[in-house]
Amino acid sequence: MGHSVLSTTREADAMATVITTGERAELLQALTQHRGFLRFTAQGLTDEQATTRTTVSELTVAGLIKHVTQVEEKWIDFVLDGPAAMDQDYEEHANGFRMLPGETLQGLLDRYEEVARRTDELVATHDLDARQPLPEAPWFEPGAQWSFRRVLVHLVAETSQHAGHADIIREGIDGQKSMG
Repeated sequence: MGHSVLSTTREADAMATVITTGERAELLQALTQHRGFLRFTAQGLTDEQATTRTTVSELTVAGLIKHVTQVEEKWIDFVLDGPAAMDQDYEEHANGFRMLPGETLQGLLDRYEEVARRTDELVATHDLDARQPLPEAPWFEPGAQWSFRRVLVHLVAETSQHAGHADIIREGIDGQKSMG
């Protein structure tokens, strides 16, 4: 028997606790850890700071949180509904990296928490071997399929990569670093 992990949100009273064990716990623990790094980069920022560019890139802390939220949601939709869930037009994709008028950093973080909760619940209950065919795209091998397990590994990598981006951007705003 593997480790147990208790996955709760920062607002522990706002959601039910999901208990997982073994491989599920390890996958969820890795995803939760990197989500935490990403959320940490936004701690104490104003909406204006969260949309500040500190590199030549268009990326911002708020935009990265929004993007990672949308990516996680789309991949979980893919697990449940197949490749059609991945459909997205260019404008939707581009706006996924921007905090738009009417959006706030807190609202983006709350939405991220909702998506994370849904993923965590699915990890506890869904078959990790369940497979879906990948959508047709130049970056996917034709006819390839991914299991839910493979999607979770991809989400850990995606979240980790963007948490690193956010950390660099945050350091440029006020010197705060997630690690080191």
